[in-house]
Amino acid sequence: MRITDLLDKRSIKLGGAASDKNDVIAQMVDLMNAGGKIADVETYKKGVFAREEESTTGIGEGIAIPHCKSDSVKQPGLAAMTLPDGVDYDSLDGAPVNLIFLIAAPDTEDNVHLDVLSKLSTLLMDEEFTDSLKNAKSVDEFLGIIDQAESSKERTEGIVGNAEGKLIIAVTACPTGIAHTYMAAEAIEKAAKDRGLAVKVETRGSGGAKNVLTEDEIKKADGIIVAADTKVPMDRFSGKRVVITKVANGINKADSLIDEALSGSAPVYSGGGSAESSASTGSSGGGVGSAAYKHLMSGVSHMLPFVIGGGILIALAFLVDTICGYGETAGGNFGVMTPLSAFLKYVGGLAMGLMVPVLSGYIAYSIADRPGLAVGFAGGLLASSGNALLAGFPFAEENLSGFSKFIADFGFQAPDGGNTVSGFLGGILAGFLAGAIVLGLKKLCAGLPPALDGIKPTLIYPLVGIFLMGVLMCFIFNPLIGLANTGLSNMLSAISDAGLTAVLGLLLGAMMAIDMGGPINKAAYVFGTGMLAQAADMVAQGAAQSDPKVQACYIAMAAIMVGGMVPPVGIALACWIFPKKFSKNERGSAPSNIVMGCSFITEGAIPFAASDPLHVIPCTMVGAGVAGLLSALFGCTLMAPHGGVFVFATVGQPLLYIVAWIAGSIVTAIMLGLLRKKAEQ
Repeated sequence: MRITDLLDKRSIKLGGAASDKNDVIAQMVDLMNAGGKIADVETYKKGVFAREEESTTGIGEGIAIPHCKSDSVKQPGLAAMTLPDGVDYDSLDGAPVNLIFLIAAPDTEDNVHLDVLSKLSTLLMDEEFTDSLKNAKSVDEFLGIIDQAESSKERTEGIVGNAEGKLIIAVTACPTGIAHTYMAAEAIEKAAKDRGLAVKVETRGSGGAKNVLTEDEIKKADGIIVAADTKVPMDRFSGKRVVITKVANGINKADSLIDEALSGSAPVYSGGGSAESSASTGSSGGGVGSAAYKHLMSGVSHMLPFVIGGGILIALAFLVDTICGYGETAGGNFGVMTPLSAFLKYVGGLAMGLMVPVLSGYIAYSIADRPGLAVGFAGGLLASSGNALLAGFPFAEENLSGFSKFIADFGFQAPDGGNTVSGFLGGILAGFLAGAIVLGLKKLCAGLPPALDGIKPTLIYPLVGIFLMGVLMCFIFNPLIGLANTGLSNMLSAISDAGLTAVLGLLLGAMMAIDMGGPINKAAYVFGTGMLAQAADMVAQGAAQSDPKVQACYIAMAAIMVGGMVPPVGIALACWIFPKKFSKNERGSAPSNIVMGCSFITEGAIPFAASDPLHVIPCTMVGAGVAGLLSALFGCTLMAPHGGVFVFATVGQPLLYIVAWIAGSIVTAIMLGLLRKKAEQ
């Protein structure tokens, strides 16, 4: 079977045009369907777009290769289009695409077509070949160029290049194993041969592993590269220096990868005791920082649906109560004044409550595979729930001593022990702790008899791992966070007593945007609700609503809410103003962030803060601080503890309050646009 056997003339369009990436993919699917290869067009189209969500198929140099392997494909096929004017495709190099091939692969055991598709992928690494295709004047000429190139290009197995030169070995793999796998292999081979090196690349595509590396080749290798976005067998590289990176870098950065592999600076790979280990542990060179980022993003991507789904349900609960006329009278019960709103808030609250455990669980899963899930979930739950209240147990009033007293004092929360909820920052910490714990347990258990292999993941790892996680969170990290919260509350009270209203507004606004629902955020919010209670007591004792001390309480609550509304809205604005600084998934969540920001649900910003804390948190903190400061300077007041725009009827100086909110959001958006690097699409 040849490439031209898969490429129907009806599926080729020369001189095409498209408005954007979505438009060109839709046109390509129509071309594929015209060739009669698709049984269910909509299912196939969804599959193509789903593949784009994983990572862009715009590989650079003006080329894109979208693809989908699906039951909706009747028989393997190709579609092709040239676009003289190009189209923005979110390509790896940022350049517009003017040559695009779409691949349709049936989800069957017969993978004979995969060799053909891999051959096309390697041909596209030849600039002379792609230029000829872009300049073809007719469909017949287009097919002839492919046929001639295919006849002269046969992939060589084994070690190729200069047999006397240093030996570079590599493994390439992508999730679908159709195009990127072979393009990365071709790029690495070409770069190595251009330097006079010997090279062998193992490809792990949909058709299985090809050109598999031998133990002797691994032993003799002067440099090893693993460019993969899926799992590959890694234990064979234990004790060797390995450059671990994304498959896209194998395509676009082959020269720099070879430099690193030969430099002797790559980290030494140490096997984790399992048959496979994720090769896509970093974004460029497999360093600690890039590996940590990969694990963090695993948690964030799984957490995001809980934040969006739960947050919008809570916002709908506030909307229902507002429509029913409870916006000014509900107070702390706003959102649960009707059966419908209470139901929505309950379900939404449960979903939101899962976000930190899910974040921790999937960070741990990324680090330690499936055994990390249970330990990570447990750690995240402890981070979001805090230590158990000592008062809830029968021994609370007993006169304990020795070891029992130690556990009671440090493993539980006393009535005056402060808040021990660590929120999403604690969840991130718990996720990495869980991964490290399970990896440690795997190494410790590596010497156990094979007969015990079955109980390691079901008994040893979860039992010992969850126990260790509980000890670390309850005895060390949660108490430390509780101590910090007590200090924050005392500081805020001192500033309020000194009458420094503007400074208080600045601090309260900024605190709402540091950890978005975590201990610092909660310390500010609890302080604000305490101020409302204090105002109510003063009014009950005869003070007028206009009394400066009463107004100061309401000003504090206003600064808190506007500070909490800034991060999601500021981030959403940044996604629209600076789209290149955010991934497609991040840009897609912008509308839901607007909804959550308007509803005073700061947690909408958590996925962004978790994925890029060093840039996002300072930007949201400054923007929220500006909003809180302006709100206090304007003398804006708020008599309700929650609700966002749904309780603006209770806001004093509402127009100036909106000005403060918008100003803070714009500050956050501009800072993000200036400080964030261009996102990998």
